[in-house]
Amino acid sequence: MQFPEDDNGQMLAAMADAGIDLTKSIEVDFFLVFDDQRDAESALEALSQTDMQGELELNFDEENTKWEVIVCLQMVPEYAALVGKETELNSFAQEFDGISDGWGVMQNQGGDDEFADDDHVHGEHCKH
Repeated sequence: MQFPEDDNGQMLAAMADAGIDLTKSIEVDFFLVFDDQRDAESALEALSQTDMQGELELNFDEENTKWEVIVCLQMVPEYAALVGKETELNSFAQEFDGISDGWGVMQNQGGDDEFADDDHVHGEHCKH
């Protein structure tokens, strides 16, 4: 497959090289970054009121001391769709003094057995 020569194209090429089927729907995480917790919480609340089908999560990135809203969407990782969603979410984040900080995927997508074994240490309180 050929991909554009930009960050999104490079990410898609790396995914294809890793064996991820880019013709199937997978979970894609889009990252929105905010300096202020209230801005991040307001953006999260506003996103939760939309008809967007996906999961939302709020995290504090201690390394960068920024608040991060993660928008997890089930979608086919097609270049134009990814760029369109990233642009849409960046415009949305700017309304709350935030920015889009790209997107990514978890390595272990459905049917991807290469990463099925994790490094999780099972302790006495572990439920699985």
